[in-house]
Amino acid sequence: MSLPKPLMFTIGLIDQITKPIAKISQQLNGLTANYQAGTMQMASGIGGIAASGYAVQRALMPAIEMDRALGEVKSLGVRDSALKMLTDNAYTYALKYGASSTDFVRSSYDIQSAIAGLNDSDLSRFTMASNVLAKATKADAATVTNYMGTMYGIFKNDAMQMGEGAWVERLTGMTATAVQAFKTDGKKMSDAFGALGAAAGLAPLQEQMAIMGTLQATMQGSESATKYRSFLAGVGKAQQALNLQFTDAQGQMLPIIDILNQIKGKYGETLTVAQGDELAKAFGSQEAVSMVKLLLNDINGLGNSINMLGNVTGMQQAEKMAAAMTDQSKRLAASWYVIRAALGNAILPSFNSFVGWIAEMGGSVIWFTSLFPNITRWLGYLFLGFAAAIAIGGLFNLMMGAGRMAMTAWGGAVIIWNTAVWLLNGGLMALRAALLAVNIAMYANPIGLIVAGVVAAIAAVTSLIYFWDDLRNTMSEWGWVKKLLKYIDWVIEKLNLIGFNIETRFSEPELYDLSPTQTNFANGGIASLDAIAPLKSNVPRGGISQQIANANTSKSTSVGEINIYPQKVDTNFANYVEMHA
Repeated sequence: MSLPKPLMFTIGLIDQITKPIAKISQQLNGLTANYQAGTMQMASGIGGIAASGYAVQRALMPAIEMDRALGEVKSLGVRDSALKMLTDNAYTYALKYGASSTDFVRSSYDIQSAIAGLNDSDLSRFTMASNVLAKATKADAATVTNYMGTMYGIFKNDAMQMGEGAWVERLTGMTATAVQAFKTDGKKMSDAFGALGAAAGLAPLQEQMAIMGTLQATMQGSESATKYRSFLAGVGKAQQALNLQFTDAQGQMLPIIDILNQIKGKYGETLTVAQGDELAKAFGSQEAVSMVKLLLNDINGLGNSINMLGNVTGMQQAEKMAAAMTDQSKRLAASWYVIRAALGNAILPSFNSFVGWIAEMGGSVIWFTSLFPNITRWLGYLFLGFAAAIAIGGLFNLMMGAGRMAMTAWGGAVIIWNTAVWLLNGGLMALRAALLAVNIAMYANPIGLIVAGVVAAIAAVTSLIYFWDDLRNTMSEWGWVKKLLKYIDWVIEKLNLIGFNIETRFSEPELYDLSPTQTNFANGGIASLDAIAPLKSNVPRGGISQQIANANTSKSTSVGEINIYPQKVDTNFANYVEMHA
């Protein structure tokens, strides 16, 4: 029998691959770090420029917003001197009432549009009066500005005669007083005079305001105007039908108190249904009769209200009411806004010039692109290439970051797996302890003892079967045992006759050869001890593995690689196999 040559083991650990890979990895990490540093530096620069521009823009924003609002007013042909006065009044209003100075300026746009030809002072006084009245009567500036325009259109002659600035301040004071006296508001009063229209010119302002203020205690502003307008439209015809005098020698309508006293003298303080129908026929509408009925209830109170409104000369009451509604925290915020606007206004011209110069550069760029289209195209390519390089670098950085995240996620998964295994081991230990406790409990229980007895019986039967031959041979030496075994064989024979197949014979031990030198496996005997004696070999102590371990080896080491070359191993394996083949 030929055997292969002894095995040769050659192990080489070469570092010539790992070293370049390490250098490449180091270079990639350096490239990533440089790209990140460059990106952060570029972003920091861009962010610094943007932040600086944003900071300047935010610092100048109040001045910019004021400049925008003033530009709107200037577009209507308002002079710079009027704009300067308007700006000062806007700051004063904001500081005093905590309101918006830019809204103040924008409200003057509507006033200038509705009332043309106002001088510098009157424009500022109209604007101030409108905004103070809006604050005092809980109305918005647009509503009150429209109200001022309507009232100026109705009472223009009175305004021209009194002076527009003085008239608007008186109107503001009267309106605020009416709102306070009649529990109405600026919007209702504006709606009332807007619905009344030109008919309001038939009576003095204080009288009309007192009448509609009294009516607004029970109805809306426009409804009060409808009833009063019906009364004014039918008063001339009613005096003839009722045979009463409602006008003076010049044909002007008498004060409302005189008209109501005449009606009261004719019909009394309470009108019957027939009297009401007669008045409706005389005035031409039930709306006029409804107004007369409401005012007849308190003629003296109406007279007092008219006198109170007639005594108003300025806007003091409006200012008092507006001040009471002012939030001091809003005043503080408005003052900070005004300070920034005033400071920014000083440098805004220079800022506007600089920004305008930058904006005009757009025209120069358009001129350049039109004159040099090829250069423009290549500049565009250059810009696109630069952007593409940044994008590629960003993609590379993204991939490197994704790789690091993946490795981190893998490490986390390993930690989770180890934790799960640890928990499983802990659970198994707990389960073992629980099973031990169950076993102890079962043994302590009578049922457990019964189960243990059954298990012991099964073990005893198994042992009896396993050692039966030895036991049988021992018992065969006894006479009475032989008789018992023969009886058992007779029983087995009878059982085989009725269908069982039992080959064992207890009374015939001579059938088995129990010689210690023979082996008769067919009859169930025991093999000879010599047959199973251990084989002898020439293998030295420690066996083949020890010989391999004791073999002489040589190692050669160089920078960058490790080579291990074991010498030829003599195991005497061939001799051993030939000896015991």
